[in-house]
This record gives sequence, structure tokens and C-alpha cells, in this order.
Amino acid sequence: MPGRTLAALVVLTVALLVALFVGPGALAATGSGAALDEGNLAESFRKAFVEYWNAGNRDFSPGMERVVDYWFRYHVAKAVIAAILLIVLVTLGVLVRKAFLRAGGLGAGQRAGLASAGILVTLLALFAAVTTVANIQGAVAPFASLLSMLPTGARDGELAATLDQVRQRLAAPSGAGEQTPPPLDMMIDDFARYHLAMAVLGAVLAVVLIGMSAVSWHRYARTASSDRRTRRLSGAFGVLTVLSSLVLIVVAVVNTGNATDPRPGLAAFFEGGW
Repeated sequence: MPGRTLAALVVLTVALLVALFVGPGALAATGSGAALDEGNLAESFRKAFVEYWNAGNRDFSPGMERVVDYWFRYHVAKAVIAAILLIVLVTLGVLVRKAFLRAGGLGAGQRAGLASAGILVTLLALFAAVTTVANIQGAVAPFASLLSMLPTGARDGELAATLDQVRQRLAAPSGAGEQTPPPLDMMIDDFARYHLAMAVLGAVLAVVLIGMSAVSWHRYARTASSDRRTRRLSGAFGVLTVLSSLVLIVVAVVNTGNATDPRPGLAAFFEGGW
């Protein structure tokens, strides 16, 4: 394994991990036109939510638009950084895998070190992939993503009163003669979009992982039984990708249900069940 290439990838991985936690907030605040940051975002959203509901329009109020724009930029920045991190980790993983397969002449300690490095890189790659997907979902539907910042159990104040009104309107049967308030209509649409994004992303990733699993099992079958290191690595990767694809299929199915009929899921959220 080229030492300089490995060192550069490790340094780049560390830098991207730091950027993943530090960079999105700073990048999102650029051009926000107001003092918004991760520290005051939840409070700003709660105030904007009350303002938006009381305005009674589908279009965002100025305060809500400012918060949603910030959150959109935050998710885009984080998705881009996470995607770059994933590419770097995949490259690093390929190098580690090749080194491990050529490790026949190395000592047991060195082989164990390569195996540990491979496990760590794999876990970090899974983290980067999940982070990328979650932030693409948040960028597609930033308003729905912000809803998780609402204290649905609040019992006092103007926000609590607003949440009660939302719950009452969601509990009313759809098509019961009363028109859905425009802000609630927007919430329902964005909630559906939020889950549709995850359903599509989950399905796409499941297909990719199934393809990778097929390649891995094919390599396993074609490898001579005497080459135990290659067979073990191919088999382990095949099992991991199969299990991951099954999880993603379940995620895609569940989110498809919420995207198709978003109102019950949104009602469950405001009742504290999401």
C-alpha cells in the first residue's frame, strides 16, 4: 500500500469528519440575512411556526422562510461533505482490502491491524452513507425535517395552543366539509415529500447493495478453497451487504406507506408518537 497515498487519505478523512460536524452550520449561516445558527434554530423555528400558522397562508411567512432556507442550506452542505467523505472512505477501503489480501508474509499483529483498519473504515463508510442519505432527505423537505424541533408535549404558551389547533385539524376526518388550513396542507405535502425521498433513496441503495452482494458472492464462489483470506473477506462483505439491503427494503416500504397516506403519520407525530 503506497504510504503517501494512505497517509493523505487518512488525513483527508479526519479533516472531512471535522468538517462534517463544524462546517454545515457555518456554511448555512452565510447569506442567511439574519443571526441564525444551530444554537438558536429550534427557538427561531418554534416562533416562526406560530407566526406561520396564524398567518393562515400556504406560502411561508418571512420568519419561516428564513428558517427553512437556513435548514435547506445546512442539509445541502452536510450532504456534500458526507458524500465526499464516503468517496474517500471507499477509496481507502479498497486500498486496505488489497493490502489485507497481500498480507500473507506479514506477522499476525500486522494482519490484525489491517483487519481492524478495514472494520473501522467500513463502519465509517456506513456512517457517511447514512449521513448523506439523511441530509439529502432533509434538503428535499427541510420544513418537514424541522418539525422534529417542535416540543409536541408542550402544555403552556402560544406554541402549545397552536399545536393543539394542529392536532384538532389533523384529527378531523379528511373531506368532512371543512377545508384543510393552508399551513396544514403544506405540512402534509412536505411530510409526504420527506418520506417519499427516503423511500426512493432506500430503494436505490438497496438495489446497489444487492448488486454489490452478487459480485461479492460470485467472487467467493470463484475463489479457490485454499485462498481462505479472500473467501472470508468476500463472504463477510456479502453477508453485510445482504443484511443492509434488507434493512433498506424495509425502510423503503415503511416510508412509501407514509408518503402515500401522510396524514396519519403526521397526526401521530403531533401526538408524540413519531
